[in-house]
Amino acid sequence: MLLWPLLVLMGIAWLLAAQAQDERRQAVLLTVQDAIGPATADYVIRGIGTAEERRAELVVLQLDTPGGLDSSMRSIIQAILGADVPVATYVHPAGARAASAGTYILYGSHIAAMTPSTNIGSATPVQIGGGGGLPGMTPPDEEDDKTADEKDAGENGGEKGGTADSADKEPRRGEDAMGRKVLEDAVSYIRGLAERHGRNADWAEDAVREGFNITASEALERDVIEFVAENVTDLLAQLDGHEVTVNGVVRTLSTEGLEVVSEDPDWRTELLSVITNPNIAYILLLIGIYGIIFELANPGAIVPGTIGAISLILAFFALQVMPLNYAGLALILLGIVFMIAEAFVPSFGALGIGGLIAFTTGSIMLWDDPNLNIAWPLIVGVAIAMAGFSIWVLGRLLDLRRKKPAIGYEELIGMVGTAKEDFDRSGRVWIHSELWTADTERPVHAGQQVRVVSIDGLRLAVEPVGSDNKNA
Repeated sequence: MLLWPLLVLMGIAWLLAAQAQDERRQAVLLTVQDAIGPATADYVIRGIGTAEERRAELVVLQLDTPGGLDSSMRSIIQAILGADVPVATYVHPAGARAASAGTYILYGSHIAAMTPSTNIGSATPVQIGGGGGLPGMTPPDEEDDKTADEKDAGENGGEKGGTADSADKEPRRGEDAMGRKVLEDAVSYIRGLAERHGRNADWAEDAVREGFNITASEALERDVIEFVAENVTDLLAQLDGHEVTVNGVVRTLSTEGLEVVSEDPDWRTELLSVITNPNIAYILLLIGIYGIIFELANPGAIVPGTIGAISLILAFFALQVMPLNYAGLALILLGIVFMIAEAFVPSFGALGIGGLIAFTTGSIMLWDDPNLNIAWPLIVGVAIAMAGFSIWVLGRLLDLRRKKPAIGYEELIGMVGTAKEDFDRSGRVWIHSELWTADTERPVHAGQQVRVVSIDGLRLAVEPVGSDNKNA
């Protein structure tokens, strides 16, 4: 008899829960306002995962970026393309930009939108920290050698908005194999994204080859984006009833009355954004390695081991999201071991020089992504410091080898003492506050100074020093 009321109550509870869930339909807002890096990729990927768990109607990726790392950009785009929830990339606020990597992310999203007074473009791949762009591209200091017509064609693409349709020149392809390889890969990638979502693939190619930029209104006219909205509320209003294709399934968005839930970067993202700087991760790695080595060399010191362990954990936390080259890491470790071994093995510089070469080479090739470069001044500075340390240790070892022993029997060689009695062959002498049995080949008188010339067990061999003091 109690079963039916229980089932009715469970059904009512289920209906109320479903109604409450329907009433709390959500749009998850993610905000990116910096360069695209491992921390950004981790934040966006986890944000999309959170939206899927909540069965959100939409993810709005609010974007303002100058660009970033190719590997991180591709990770974000892969997460967007594989998401079960539609992602709208929205360049906002006014004055923001989706430059370089941001252009690819916008093209890879299910929905592309911008705020008035924003811009998109400059998607030519360049190497961070390397100065110029791809090999074979015109460096900035050659810009003055162009004619006025060439400059105008390059800046405006022959027409407003930056397409090169009317520009009387060949598209940029790079002058060597590496330049063509990187550039053509980027062009194919962005054209594939454009074709997937029915956007302007020709302008996307121009943005990559020539670095063109356009404003929000021009992007809307050229089918680069679908919407221009003043704010997130305006965007959601325009998206209501819009059709998107998510994992091959056409979905009609119902964005009216959506609750916008902002997922701000948490402590993990903030920490990762700091330690995934290649220079910071490199320094943490070195501090960790040296801290552990000093702790093992001086058991019980505690402080070096504590600092080293914390630094290593932070470094490994950063390395798990960065394209690490294990050969480079092995060379760094080998170089450090060699330079430390120099202090204990008399190799007269061979280990130190070999360690310095291995350490420098490993530092240069530590990351697989060519855009992740450790600053040259940092590498050179650390290498010089370690080389100086090795030279100092080597110099100290040579000094110690030449220095007279300060303890043990060897310390007595050359010391001067006083004879306690007359003797021709064997007698007692007072040396180093101790009474010793001594042998001599020349007669010695009581009170006369004698010098130790050798040691045989507990007997000293001495010789008289100066004149006889017996009658003094």
